[in-house]
Amino acid sequence: MNEIPIKEGPNAMEVASYLRRHPEFLSEYPDITLSLLVPREQGETTSLVSYQLEVLRDKNRELQRRLRDLSEVAAENELLTARVHAFTLGLMRERTLAETVHRVAAALTEDFHTELVRLVLFRADGDLPATDWLQVEPRGAAALPVFAEFLRSGEPLCGRLQQEKLDALFAARAEEVRSTALLPIGSSGMLAVGSHDANRFHPGMGTVFLKLMAAAVDTALARFPISA
Repeated sequence: MNEIPIKEGPNAMEVASYLRRHPEFLSEYPDITLSLLVPREQGETTSLVSYQLEVLRDKNRELQRRLRDLSEVAAENELLTARVHAFTLGLMRERTLAETVHRVAAALTEDFHTELVRLVLFRADGDLPATDWLQVEPRGAAALPVFAEFLRSGEPLCGRLQQEKLDALFAARAEEVRSTALLPIGSSGMLAVGSHDANRFHPGMGTVFLKLMAAAVDTALARFPISA
């Protein structure tokens, strides 16, 4: 006579699979919820309810941390927005080409706390000052082939520049520059901001504010026709 096989109960994997498919099960049988024990890191055990509460507390702490981070970023963006706005208004108030380029260099140095500023203009004008932060290239982009690809892209370039670009922009002070933000300013030229800090400008940083500043400089310069 054949023995009738005794069916064993579900294994752990089957129980876990069932609970995943029926998350309401424990709410229908709260006595089971209260009797379950969950292992802790220290080897102790606690009830499922206590464990769930601790998980919720951890999630709440993480959400609070993220909220603080977002608040800090919002505050920084608000301050930067105000500075870019003031920068734009300052440019619009200047009445000559010389005053305008001086405003660009002064604002970036004083208001944005930058160490090295280089403005490259694709024009010649007797009103322009002779200074190390201003480079005049009447022939335009053709005079600076090392920047040809950058100028074609029309996008800001942030991070560590190639040495030949650093030499062309910062000359004797190129070795001081650890990171750079390089901005095309329409057809007017380029604006470079160099920093002694290798982490200040990096490829992953946002460029919205940089583009706004470049557009403001380009518009301000366009008010003054190129001298014959």
